Amino acid sequence: MLVIDNSDSEAGNPLGTRVFKQIQEDIINGKYKPGDCLVETKLSKELGVSRTPIREALKQLELEGLVKTIPGKGVMVQGISDKDIEDIYTIRIMIEGLAARWAAENITREELEELKEVLELEEFYTLKGENTDNLIKLDSKFHNILFRASKSKPLIYILSTFHHYAQRARGASLKTPGRSQKTFEEHKAIFLALAEKNPELAERLTTEHVRNATINLMKNCV
Repeated sequence: MLVIDNSDSEAGNPLGTRVFKQIQEDIINGKYKPGDCLVETKLSKELGVSRTPIREALKQLELEGLVKTIPGKGVMVQGISDKDIEDIYTIRIMIEGLAARWAAENITREELEELKEVLELEEFYTLKGENTDNLIKLDSKFHNILFRASKSKPLIYILSTFHHYAQRARGASLKTPGRSQKTFEEHKAIFLALAEKNPELAERLTTEHVRNATINLMKNCV
């Protein structure tokens, strides 16, 4: 049984939020699949919490479209469909370049150092040719630093959410032959554009990167 700490004293991280994130993660990772019924009493027992935070989490998940309450059936998992993934990548093509443009204008020395460290690890694991899980984590970290460097709260929220929701698809995409090497090369080019403070180039390279990832995903994974 996975037990979540019942203490509500952790600053900025109330119990309801932690329960929500756990169930959200389980849906995104495929533990709960579309069509599964989420029962409050069962979730309460599995997570070691009362039914109140479970009920709150399910309401929030319904607002996000991950579950749906169906009369006579209960709370049913909707999950992330192939159509959702296609939409997410289409929107990313349209706006992630903007995040890179703003990042080139606003990125700090510390953020550039963070990106450099990520790239060094990406190169190591890419050349090693194993442990794709580490490359998936590094891919997420690279993009999250890029989003943060844009200094735009709306973009950070939207793109981080999209990236999180598409994490299973991104993992499958990175596992296709040759994609991890290509991803590293594209990330390196984006990094150099950011280091040169070149907004136009950073935007173009990032848009191309997301477009290439989309083509690879649709061809091999969706």
